[in-house]
Amino acid sequence: MTANVSSSSVASRPEARIDLSAVRLLPPLPEAWLAGRDLDLLDPLRFLPPGELPSTPALAGARRELAAELAVTNGYYGNQNAERLARRLADPATRIVVTGQQPGLFGGPLYSVSKAIAASRWAAALEATGEPAVAVFWMATEDHDWAEVSSAVVLTSEGPREISLGADPEPLAPAGMRSLGPEIENVLRQIGEAVPGDRYAEWLRTLARWYRPSARFGEAYSRLLAHLLGPHCPLILDSMLPSLKAAQRPWLRRLVERRETVEEAIATREGEIQGRGYPLQVTPQRGASPLFLLHRGQRRKISWRGPDCFVLRGNEDCFGGPEDLLRIIDENPGVVSPGVLARPAVQDAVLGTCLQVLGPGELSYMAQAAAVHRVLEVDPAWVTLRPQALVLESHQIDKLAEIGLTLADVLGDQHQLDRRLAERSGGDFVAPVRRRVEGALDELRAPALAADPNLERPFDKTREQILRALDLFSDKAVAAAARKNEVVDRRVRQLRDTALPLGKPQERVVSSAHFQGKYGDRFAESFWEQMELDPTHLQVISP
Repeated sequence: MTANVSSSSVASRPEARIDLSAVRLLPPLPEAWLAGRDLDLLDPLRFLPPGELPSTPALAGARRELAAELAVTNGYYGNQNAERLARRLADPATRIVVTGQQPGLFGGPLYSVSKAIAASRWAAALEATGEPAVAVFWMATEDHDWAEVSSAVVLTSEGPREISLGADPEPLAPAGMRSLGPEIENVLRQIGEAVPGDRYAEWLRTLARWYRPSARFGEAYSRLLAHLLGPHCPLILDSMLPSLKAAQRPWLRRLVERRETVEEAIATREGEIQGRGYPLQVTPQRGASPLFLLHRGQRRKISWRGPDCFVLRGNEDCFGGPEDLLRIIDENPGVVSPGVLARPAVQDAVLGTCLQVLGPGELSYMAQAAAVHRVLEVDPAWVTLRPQALVLESHQIDKLAEIGLTLADVLGDQHQLDRRLAERSGGDFVAPVRRRVEGALDELRAPALAADPNLERPFDKTREQILRALDLFSDKAVAAAARKNEVVDRRVRQLRDTALPLGKPQERVVSSAHFQGKYGDRFAESFWEQMELDPTHLQVISP
């Protein structure tokens, strides 16, 4: 079966679709799987080839009570379709598409929006085949990485600017238990000063209704996501929701009861991954459990010290034995949470996942995490790489063409970009001289060796030093030539700052809320209309 794709004229423009491999935006494992290689490293999960739909029938999961609570919470968030989507989730015949993210400040980076839209688009594509489907956004409020959720980047006239809530006031506290605090008002003020304009100022006033000192990260994030996505918003599932924690009990118990088998399975898979020459996304920690315990407001990793004792990271005193941990799970499952390698299996067990939509980094660690599915006897899901997007206005792409550059040039290596600009202005005056010098040096080889064969190593070293010195000078000369045309240089640098703010892809850096402030309601709608379910290309979205 073939997935539906956008027919947008913007997305179909060749210059608006960049091969991800060409600009080196894919980690090794996702790149291999897209090419159909080493798919067994995902076993028992299945990688969905580009352009296809998953063929798996609906899986049961444990969703009925969860659906009832989601109808209430999503209505509170402002999700327009909360009741309808919750009824769909409760239906055992429904196929479930899952994606998710931590509740980052002001919606987190742009890829949070593209993930959510992609999940809803996948659900729509499945429904077009005649069977019910629903998209679920797993909001990882249990995560405690302050750096991931506490800052936002906006694009200003002077380039990208990062604004933060400051130092971590509650180390190891889950994001879902944290209030934004009084510093949020200062952050909003700083953004308003950095990005002037009436529409943006009005948007910041709207944000301030949700992002207030007393609000929790998850609450503010959910309200913003529901507002941004409107009718395309998936069901938002807070990972700390009581009905979800209750539904996780059997699988959390299995992680304890089968802890040795789980560790062996993960270690075996990690050996297979490394044996094929791929790096591990998650660093192995022998003896560490894929579970965390919330203790005195801090989420700490559980590690086993022999068969009858577990400890909490940062404290080597024995906290209890397996029976104690099982009793905690039975009596208070809300304080026990799966880590990154166990979360996919627990998620799929509860929801009966048909398809997971993942980012490049997430997809990379799924090779390690997939080993847990078989040990826990969880039905395998399909996994796919999410579409990757870049927000640019149409006139910005047109200006590139006028300059004689491609978007791939702008996204590529800085030295190569400078060289292209220098060539365009006739300023790469070093390259022809280098070629002549290299030729002259090569002419010296034969007579030098004829005079004395022992001159070979000194000659090669001298040749290497001369050419290397010319290359270093060439980099400086080319950069100077590229900057000579100040108008073109300024345009290119502004575009590069937009596409690669802080040297990283835009969607991994710039706050989702920033684009709504700049473009208004057409921002999210442009994603729905223009983004294709294509994981092989970076797609330009033009609001």
